[in-house]
Parts: sequence; structure tokens; C-alpha cells
Amino acid sequence: MRTPEPLPEPLTVLPFTVGDADALGISRRRLRNGKVVSIGRGLRSAKRSPSGAELAGAVSRVTSFSAASHETAGAIWQFPHYSCDVAAIIHISRPEGKPAVRRPGVVGHECKMYADEVTTVDEVNVTTRERTWLDLAARLAVHDLVVIADHLIRIPRPNLEGRSEPHSTLERLQDMINRHAGKRGVRRAREALALARIGADSPPETLLRLAIVDAGLPEPKLNVPITDEAGNEHHQPDLSYPEYRVGIEYEGSGHSDPEQVARDIARAERYGRLGWDEVRISKRHMLNDAKAAVAKIRSVLVAAGWRPSPKSTLQ
Repeated sequence: MRTPEPLPEPLTVLPFTVGDADALGISRRRLRNGKVVSIGRGLRSAKRSPSGAELAGAVSRVTSFSAASHETAGAIWQFPHYSCDVAAIIHISRPEGKPAVRRPGVVGHECKMYADEVTTVDEVNVTTRERTWLDLAARLAVHDLVVIADHLIRIPRPNLEGRSEPHSTLERLQDMINRHAGKRGVRRAREALALARIGADSPPETLLRLAIVDAGLPEPKLNVPITDEAGNEHHQPDLSYPEYRVGIEYEGSGHSDPEQVARDIARAERYGRLGWDEVRISKRHMLNDAKAAVAKIRSVLVAAGWRPSPKSTLQ
């Protein structure tokens, strides 16, 4: 049996449209070869299991005026808790007046959408980070929206991340809310934005801060350097209460590494020399709505001189 000619490289990497193949001179007969998989009307793939982001890109190209949105866009933008590696239900949005996409495995949305709310990532039409966040407001809890907002507005560390600008700003998120005042979920988005803060380096830090505030404790500072009596700046606790000399460190899985353990010990010694108390929080403290974490922090704050108001009770 004759071996079919290999496909051009662009068609072997990503799902493609029949129109893409036509433009490259690939015959329809060649597309019927068993090594080319039909993944929907007018769509083909040389890969047996393309990712959700790859599928979304193909659908957005074959359907005019469309973009990956909602959970699919969240995965493409690598929002916390979303993954591009899982090919799940694809969400595709089109502007008002254009019928919603109707394809197997695709959730189509028809909505008010401005041209500047769509961009391109790796040849995939996708809603912007701000618009994606607002779309998800109708589907997520407030605290989850705050986690994403904190992720978007966080000031990056150029030496570690290769960028110096945040993904977004409080102002840009607020502008997105303002231009879609009647949109479903916008009230939840407003509530979440009011709780967002610049400075959290990870979702657990955001959730810990929210649990602390929900329990009636004072709101901590985020990644503010400890300053000694001579005005010298030292390390930055994840969360802190400078007025009570209390620093809170969230320790993720990486803190079990031997070199990190040594650094954590040195950090604890610095706390002692500076006259500060260190509160170390781990994943187990975050279970059951972070009640154990809040209790631990409350105990240290009280010992440092903080006194709760009559309405402040242990959650």
C-alpha cells in the first residue's frame, strides 16, 4: 500500500482547519488518511489527543468572530487552578448578533464583547485576562475570584520571572466591570475586586489573608520588608503585622527540600535576632477553611499585645 506523503509541519503541530489544508495544497483524499483525525466539522488533527487550548484555537479559526473564553481562556492564561493540559469542554464566545457556536464538546456564548477584549495567544483567539476574569465571575465564588485578581495584579520579580509588569491592574479590572455594568456576575466581581490586594505571591497566601480577615483579625501586610531600629531592611514575610512584630510564612511543598529547610532555619534565627515572632503555616493548617491557621495566628497576636474587639470570635 502506498505510504501517504507526510503533512507539512504546521499541520502536524496543531489542529487545523480544512481551509488551512486547502491553502497548503493538501487534497481532501489525503485528509481521509487514518493518521488524520476529524475533530469536528471542518477541523482535523494529526494528534490523537490535542489539548483544550489547541482545540479552542482550531474552533476559533474555523468560526469567524469567535474567541476562547471562560474556563478555556482561564487555562490559556494559566489562571490559578486552571490547566491547559486537560482537553475538557471548550468555551467559545462570539459578539452579539453572531449565533453561538454549536459543536460537540463546545459551549457557545453570545455576548456583548468589544474588539479590545480579544487578543491572540499562540495563534489562538482568546478573551483578554480582564474579560476572562469578569466572565468567570458568574461561575466562581468570591474568594476564587480574589485569588485570580491577586494573581493578575501581583508585581512580578524580574530576576525570577523575566517580566517587570503585572498581568493587569486594579484600574483595568475596574474598567472592565464598569463597561459591563449589567453583566451576570458583575456584583460578585465588584465584591472580589474590593478584596484584592497587591503583594500576594500565591493562591494559599491570598486564601490565608481572606481567612484571617473573615475571622475578625486585623488585615496583615503583604511582603513588606522587616525594618530594624537602624532602618535596615531585612527579608519580606509573606504576611506580617509590623506593629506587633509578627511575621507569617506560608510553607508550600518546596519547603521540604533540604536546602530550603536550611534557609528556613536561618530565617527563623533572623526573626529572633530582630525581636519578631514567626508563625509558620503549612497546607494542613489550611484545611477546614483555615481554622487551624487562624487560631495559631490569633494566639501569637494576642501574646504580642493585640486585643480582639467584642465582635471578634474564633471562626
